[in-house]
Amino acid sequence: MSTPTTTPPLSTARTLATAGRVLRQLTHDPRTIALLLLIPVLMITLLRYVFDGSPQTFDSIGASLLGIFPLITMFLVTSIATLRERTSGTLERLLAMPLGKGDLIAGYALAFGAVAIVQSLLATALSVWALGLDVTGSPWLLLLVALLDALLGTALGLFVSAFAASEFQAVQFMPAVIFPQLLLCGLFIARDRMAPALEAISDVLPMSYAVDGMNEVLHHTDVTGDFLRDIAIVAGCALLVLALGAATLRRRTA
Repeated sequence: MSTPTTTPPLSTARTLATAGRVLRQLTHDPRTIALLLLIPVLMITLLRYVFDGSPQTFDSIGASLLGIFPLITMFLVTSIATLRERTSGTLERLLAMPLGKGDLIAGYALAFGAVAIVQSLLATALSVWALGLDVTGSPWLLLLVALLDALLGTALGLFVSAFAASEFQAVQFMPAVIFPQLLLCGLFIARDRMAPALEAISDVLPMSYAVDGMNEVLHHTDVTGDFLRDIAIVAGCALLVLALGAATLRRRTA
């Protein structure tokens, strides 16, 4: 009696094939590419000239927003693109093939991660070398944090798409998932100056550590222990949310 074969949870070939398919689809959607690559650049440029008479203000918040803007755009695009494949039945057909949930989630993350690299490169290069963002540390560390933030936005977008029934509902998750983090991340007021309850909440939100990591680069020439802690937390949160996204995939496509 033959035993049924099981699909390995993760395969490099299947993951790369999934990532390639997603990237090919993105190349046929120039509006999405423009949103991913140009909106962060335009927003950073607009911010620079809003504070044209106060370059110190741009320096103090520009680095933080350099990480926040990619997170927000990747969250929006990933959640909507993934939901579109769920509602169109594409994911159901893919999961009927010898394709594991891990392959699917890793493929999406790899594809959008590749876009996030280009997005972060453009935004960081523009901010530092064209708009004059003054940072004490290495611009490459800024790029690293911006990339991790974009990957976190990708992971959050993949996760919330499991709970939305339409693209409109996916967008509605933004006030619930992104806005509280934006208000409590320390961008508008230092977290240690918030009410104790709000400070405690901010301590468990990943965007808080994204902003802290950017500020470490802004003020220190060397890699600090706090910086390593911050990027480890952001990366860990992204991996955790990706795992949660894989766990919810069957429930939405069954």
